[in-house]
Amino acid sequence: MNKDRQPSESDLSLFKDALNNADGVTHRIKQDKIHPTPALSKPKAQEKAKQRQQRQASFYFSDEFEPDLPKEGPLSYVREGESSFLAKQLRRGDFAPDLILDLHGYNKENAKIELSGLIDECRKRHIQCANIVHGLGEYILKKKVPHYLVQHPYVVAFHQAPKEFGGRGALLVLVELPER
Repeated sequence: MNKDRQPSESDLSLFKDALNNADGVTHRIKQDKIHPTPALSKPKAQEKAKQRQQRQASFYFSDEFEPDLPKEGPLSYVREGESSFLAKQLRRGDFAPDLILDLHGYNKENAKIELSGLIDECRKRHIQCANIVHGLGEYILKKKVPHYLVQHPYVVAFHQAPKEFGGRGALLVLVELPER
């Protein structure tokens, strides 16, 4: 309808007749809607999931554990019993990451929770390779993230990421997938 056009007198009278009932008086409509009570389970479920992640992170990752990782050259790890060729494949970029976790601005405790969540998500979504960007900064997470990853039972291998995935400030991680 055009905004400039005004309704005619006959249109207004038809409108008023439609609103009025037989006695010419309009009546208020009785409210008959029932408002449901909100479900309280969502925040509780989210809180329980967060607590579960914190328990898992503290179970898998210890700050005292010192793995035997190479001191020189690019950082690399392959789980015992796996082919050492996996590290070379990660270095060359043969595995492209489907998930990326950016840990910039995280402290060690939050990083543990996020790492545990990333590995769980990889297994749930059947994603074999993930990229963890820890950055360089003060080298705290750069040193600790590999120590945490070595401790997790589902981490098969990791290697310093190629330049296109973060270089020295990132790791490519291979995760063991559950049987389908």
